[in-house]
Amino acid sequence: MKKIDRRNFLQKTGLTTAGLYLASTLKLSAHERPLKTSEYMGDFAAPKLETVRIALIGVGARGSGHAAQLAQIEGTEIVAISDLYEDLAEASKSRCMTLGKGMRHQQIKTYFGQEQAWKNMLSEIRPDAVFISTDWDNHAPMAIESMTQGAHAFVEVPLAVSLSQLWDIVETSERTQKHCMMMENVNYGRDELRYLNLCRQEVIGDILHGEAAYIHELRFQMEEQERGTGSWRTYQYARRNGNLYPTHGLGPVAQYMNLARSEDNFKSLVSYSTPALGRQQYAKSHYPDDHKWNALDYRGGDMNTSIVKTQLGRTIMVQWDETSPRPYSRHNLIQGTKGTLAGFPTRVALEGGVPGVTDSHHYWAQGEQLDAFNEKYEHPLYRRLGQVAEAMGGHGGMDFLMRYRIVECLRNGLPLDQNLYEGCFWSAVAPLSEASVAQGGMPQDFPDFTRGQWKNTRALDIVD
Repeated sequence: MKKIDRRNFLQKTGLTTAGLYLASTLKLSAHERPLKTSEYMGDFAAPKLETVRIALIGVGARGSGHAAQLAQIEGTEIVAISDLYEDLAEASKSRCMTLGKGMRHQQIKTYFGQEQAWKNMLSEIRPDAVFISTDWDNHAPMAIESMTQGAHAFVEVPLAVSLSQLWDIVETSERTQKHCMMMENVNYGRDELRYLNLCRQEVIGDILHGEAAYIHELRFQMEEQERGTGSWRTYQYARRNGNLYPTHGLGPVAQYMNLARSEDNFKSLVSYSTPALGRQQYAKSHYPDDHKWNALDYRGGDMNTSIVKTQLGRTIMVQWDETSPRPYSRHNLIQGTKGTLAGFPTRVALEGGVPGVTDSHHYWAQGEQLDAFNEKYEHPLYRRLGQVAEAMGGHGGMDFLMRYRIVECLRNGLPLDQNLYEGCFWSAVAPLSEASVAQGGMPQDFPDFTRGQWKNTRALDIVD
């Protein structure tokens, strides 16, 4: 892929090399850590595993889906499952045993009932890979312990809730030489894969701007009061004010822009939240006055809008709203010098028009008009696995593609599609946005989790 001329880009955007150097010398991020001698993990490929021995921590709604599909992928063995609740652990074990072929997954050990049962599982079973699907506060400690115990860690989003935790994850992964991947499934969506392919082929020219969102009304989860997402996530909404769930929209856009991979990287962000009204009103209208949800002080704004600035001066608008009554959207827009790709609904505008559909960039091509265009630029991974992914399911097949690729990379000794540092940068938006909101929208610098080595990291291949 042709790289943007960094010198010309910086000059055109007013970001001179001297200015960047001066800024960096005057204001080092408060969250930077000293240089380490550990091996960089950007292009890391672990030794091949003929069979991937898998353990899972948390098998509720999300984790049970991981277990069931992983059990059906060739070259896996589910060896252990841990959950707070015995019924969830045993149900997931039973399903894996049924779905496995032949004698696979017949020796699954379950751990449950105690907060630290997962630690006993790691030390006794010593799995090759651990899939973590728990509440956000536990993601980082569990990933760190998994790597320390010799396993690759695959973590639900976000990777961590603080910058300090993200640095701890980086240092543990580099020290242990174990993968730590945040499982951003949306990067494997059909449109997202196709747009990545289009960007790599420079169909929209040099990329300038992106827009990403996670807008998903989820107030109904407050009914999950003892178990389930709402039982712990409602407290996150109440005590934190920022963009708490940025990665579904941001992950694909960041890879379109090749951020943290040779071309460009995150630089800073500003963030603003609306007033926090929706959750409080919902609790008041749906629960008794003395209910625990009415005792909370809801501080998180209903809608958060954050603007990311990259090293090259590009911009990304990232929005998050799980409260307001409106249709679902991840937004997913990428704008270049020769056109724009957008989602929700899927549509394309190109300078000179989309061949055979439109005659200028003033009109969107969308719906069935895009059938031939979409076929031409279908991502090779989807050509190979799309039908089976759709049949397996999971958010339209993206979940299966992600799980399949994880196993495929581990078995073949390949770098993962999403490396350690990408997960850290994408997750860092949450704590940085909280700081910006608290400071009235003041810019916040991204720590460089790669310590400058992103410039030497290969662009993500268009794998087939």
